[in-house]
Amino acid sequence: MDISLIITTYNWKEALGVSLASVLAQTLPPCEIIVADDGSRPDTGELVRRLAATAPVPVIHSWQEDLGFRLAMSRNRAIARARGAYIILIDGDIVVDRRFVEDHRDFARMGHFVQGTRVLLGPELTERVLTSGELRWPLLARGVENRKNCVRSLLLARLFSFRSRRLPGVKTCNFAFWREDALAINGFNEEFVGWGREDSEFTARLLNTGVRRQNLKFCALGYHLHHSMNERDRLAINDSILRRTIDEKLRRCERGVDQYLG
Repeated sequence: MDISLIITTYNWKEALGVSLASVLAQTLPPCEIIVADDGSRPDTGELVRRLAATAPVPVIHSWQEDLGFRLAMSRNRAIARARGAYIILIDGDIVVDRRFVEDHRDFARMGHFVQGTRVLLGPELTERVLTSGELRWPLLARGVENRKNCVRSLLLARLFSFRSRRLPGVKTCNFAFWREDALAINGFNEEFVGWGREDSEFTARLLNTGVRRQNLKFCALGYHLHHSMNERDRLAINDSILRRTIDEKLRRCERGVDQYLG
């Protein structure tokens, strides 16, 4: 199974560098890494090119012009370029365990998408990670806010992971799905501009088509670097788009990934 890993980013190359380093150190590398860049400055592109020069797998920089927060469009462009049958999404502020891709592969099931968990790192620990370029012994480190999520265990994963048809709690900073399922609903909805709810609306349409949710616990560990919150000035508008999708049981968006497919 070919797996494409997509990392979203915007003007935080220090975090992206640590995130990319953790992906490049995987026990099971993805077939490619696509950096979905929502208009970062040139230094981000320089970082990606430098790492791509020695990476064991293709590292692709998918950049779009900076016209505000357009995460849905950025992800659609990356999905359109992906050649893997299975796609893992993470954010550029996520540092992953070395068996992250391997774990996602082992829990991939047709007809399901996977919602992973995350470990929250405090400001001081985040600064140490950015300075050193790596995260060591997170289970024992000071500055971890939800330490139980640092435990990796296949036994516990099989005992506590569960399937669901529920929408609440969706976070696409650690998320995986089949590419054909994303294309069937036309990817992310580009009506969403500004922070918030584009991931929930994408998930709602997957659920409306009958794709089920797999909540993955104690595997595919992702560590979330601390940062300030994004502006939420369009959240009310985005909430209304999500509500329409839920109420009308919509399966496909009009402005989606199809405009980038060859």
